[in-house]
Amino acid sequence: MLKIKLSRQGKKHQPHYRIVVAEDRSKRDGKVTAQLGYFQPTSQDKKVVIDLPLYQSWIKKGAQPTSTVKNLVERVKKS
Repeated sequence: MLKIKLSRQGKKHQPHYRIVVAEDRSKRDGKVTAQLGYFQPTSQDKKVVIDLPLYQSWIKKGAQPTSTVKNLVERVKKS
């Protein structure tokens, strides 16, 4: 089963996350199928960039987003 989840990048105390499609049993930072965007929580405006058409296509293919990714997508859709 595919999951749309966050993959951590960056240094200690300076995290950046990639929004990726990966197997649900794979490691957090393991092998990914596709990269959909990124999330920078340490920037002043907590920057979120997601390719929404690509996200929707993966949802149609059966990928399940995590609760955190769902919240980030809602934030992007509102702005």
